[in-house]
Amino acid sequence: MVALSAGKMWGMRRLADPAGRMKMIAIDQRTPLMQPIARKRGVSEAAYDDIAEVKVAIVRHLSQHASAMLLDPNFAYPRCAEHLSPAVGLCLSLEHHVTKNTGQGRLSRTIPSWSVRQTRRIGADAVKLLVWYRPDADASVREHQQAFVRAIGRECREHDIVLLLELLIYPLPADAPGFLAANRARLVQASMRDFSQPEFGVDVYKLEPPGPLRDIPDPDGAGAAELQRAYDDLGKLATRPWVLLSAAASPADFQRSLAYACRAGASGYLCGRAIWQTAFEHFPDLPAMERELAAGSVRYVYALNALTDKLAVAWHRHPSWQGPVVLAGDGPRFAESYAPA
Repeated sequence: MVALSAGKMWGMRRLADPAGRMKMIAIDQRTPLMQPIARKRGVSEAAYDDIAEVKVAIVRHLSQHASAMLLDPNFAYPRCAEHLSPAVGLCLSLEHHVTKNTGQGRLSRTIPSWSVRQTRRIGADAVKLLVWYRPDADASVREHQQAFVRAIGRECREHDIVLLLELLIYPLPADAPGFLAANRARLVQASMRDFSQPEFGVDVYKLEPPGPLRDIPDPDGAGAAELQRAYDDLGKLATRPWVLLSAAASPADFQRSLAYACRAGASGYLCGRAIWQTAFEHFPDLPAMERELAAGSVRYVYALNALTDKLAVAWHRHPSWQGPVVLAGDGPRFAESYAPA
């Protein structure tokens, strides 16, 4: 039996559907929107209103089909909150989209003037923290990234809010051509291993595919066994419930990857561009973008949700819990037991 604090228990339930499966859509992206918008407008920097309008359109058309939405606090939340049903879970990103790049690797930081405390104050159910990570990077870089997550984990415990950790590998300057693709499974699995300990305070992991991002073999085909083993190995390393991210894969490739992930124990998905990128390509023609969101994007979400319903593991049934998940402090002295962290 595992006892979860009240805030984390409520947050986990809010991120999932009633059956405990996570069907989460991300529109917290910044650079992947800023650069194409600026290019299409022929300007050096994307306008705030352009970025916000894209996010509003996606929330308006897709949020009702999600168990939770992932927003950023600068562009998405201020404009999208009124369009988001209170029945849908809310996750807010904490990491700054600008990292410090050194010769040994990337160093993360939080969005300026934003914090776990503010995320909780505006009513979010979870903090999403993206960390660029290479398990073979210089020790000082790895230690910085681990200390960064550890500190945010402590803050999330203090404010009793779910921490959703996203791990992404990236190329180092010294990498030979093709190194990352050839070693993806090993690097993704080793990254998960490095953040598997309770000291980091992670409640949900958002993980990338431990294999190719394109030309994914049919999960039910003859060539699926080797790739499934890579997903199975990743699932065994995940010490808390986990969901799959799309890593800018095509819709067809992500749908196939999700099948592998759910069979390996994933509780669903937290996906952005695979869902709405085709619609976004119509920008700046917003009416055309909205038509594609209402048609193609919605159909695709239906397909992902059906796959999740069929194959995903409910978060409260993740093997790491080793039994039922209950509320910590349940009983007549709950108020007394629920002391500040």
